[in-house]
Amino acid sequence: MVEVGIPKVSVVVPAYNCGPHIEKLAASLLRQSLPADEFEAIFVDDGSTDDTASRLDRLAAEHPHIRVLHIENSGWPSRPRNLGIEHARGEYVFFADDDDWFADEALERLYACAKTHDADIVVGKMAGYGRSVPRELFRKNRFAATLENSPLIDSLTCHKLFRRSFLNEHDLRFPEGGKRRLEDHSLVVRAYFLSRRTSVLSDYTCYHHIQRGDARNVTAAQLDPSSYFASVRDALDIVDAHTEPGPLRDRLHRRWLRNEMLSRLRGKRLLDAPEDWLEQVALETQKIIQDRFAPGVAAGLPPLLRAVAYLAERGRVADLRRLARWEAGIAAHGRIDELQRSDRAVTVTVAAELRSADQPVGFRADDGRDVLVLPMEEIAPEVLDSTAQVRKARVDMVARRRETGDEIFLPVTFQTERITAADTVHLVHRATTTIDFGVLNGGRTRGSWLLKARITNAGWTEDARLPLVFICRADGSRPRIRDERKVWNRLRSAVGRRIRR
Repeated sequence: MVEVGIPKVSVVVPAYNCGPHIEKLAASLLRQSLPADEFEAIFVDDGSTDDTASRLDRLAAEHPHIRVLHIENSGWPSRPRNLGIEHARGEYVFFADDDDWFADEALERLYACAKTHDADIVVGKMAGYGRSVPRELFRKNRFAATLENSPLIDSLTCHKLFRRSFLNEHDLRFPEGGKRRLEDHSLVVRAYFLSRRTSVLSDYTCYHHIQRGDARNVTAAQLDPSSYFASVRDALDIVDAHTEPGPLRDRLHRRWLRNEMLSRLRGKRLLDAPEDWLEQVALETQKIIQDRFAPGVAAGLPPLLRAVAYLAERGRVADLRRLARWEAGIAAHGRIDELQRSDRAVTVTVAAELRSADQPVGFRADDGRDVLVLPMEEIAPEVLDSTAQVRKARVDMVARRRETGDEIFLPVTFQTERITAADTVHLVHRATTTIDFGVLNGGRTRGSWLLKARITNAGWTEDARLPLVFICRADGSRPRIRDERKVWNRLRSAVGRRIRR
């Protein structure tokens, strides 16, 4: 029972020179289904030099449940968030960024989940725009998630609901003192270990996380490798303080190896990096692999990432660049083999595969093993052993609502066919899904839905965009299907006629 006058939720928002970008977040807060007298929003203006302060003051003057704190510039979100906690009155606190926004029922649903399951933390489903989000974590609801039983470690941003008394009980605060990269990790990892119950709400997209086109998000600037990887080591220290050597520690460490190190040393991301910066990142990665990780950390990666880790540990930057040039051409390709429809439902069968340029990603036989074929020599076959990953390779069918970014995993049946050509094997996945637009996304189907085949194999997770768009009315009845290939062909034909004239 919440005391009368105590808000259910306090939304804490650090704001700095966001200008008009704040409007989308503000509008989403004013649309919340949770009544205005049951939550508050605390904006902490971190010494903005544009019109952000006046925008926020006008907003607070018009809406009693919105407050604004003005502070001297701290240069980073940590100090504003910590001040927000100190001024918050809500039973729960949610940390939002000034350029993101909430779905209309987000706070009501997050709070209901927290109360129903007596959770210290609720992780609400996120949609990403230019930012990655932990897709696998949101495959299903997880009302008693732990670091042992779920991929909770994949979600380390602070955009979550926290019980305020839990934050205060354990003095959970963001590290201050200059620009501390990965400041979220410091708080969130500790919180996961200390939480009595953590719930993951996956059946409603609560939070929309954006990378602004002007790239002025405060953490979007190119990182300094030395200080960044010092923050990685700090996060690893927290894991080590709460675990013993063994499989769990290895699995948690693997998250930083995969996301903060190897992701910067592969594909287009590496090719776009300045040479001197890349050398520093490779060196820092090499040192952490050698100094901090047990052999089981890299060994638990899929073969492509094992290869990147293998090259990084040995300082083979030129080979990392060669591998990146090859990987930059990898894409998922899919085609529709069959389409059937009824009143509310559509059944689609697709074939999908991974290809690099015009060649499928291949595996060669080696002593009964499937070994990933890469464009370089001198990588030990056991590093590239893909036997287990080939056996577990899968294709998911995903519907994405164009207007909101909501992604829904669809029920799917699939088979994987091994195609032999010369001395290599490649995989073709054939999948069938039935989309019932009467129940999809809890019946919230109004809008345009795109269909994707998502292939997971050997270290890649790639989406093949299929050329169908399903356009739905509010009641979900008989969606209209638009084949974008026909639209494109008509456009191309029209353009061609104009050119001939």
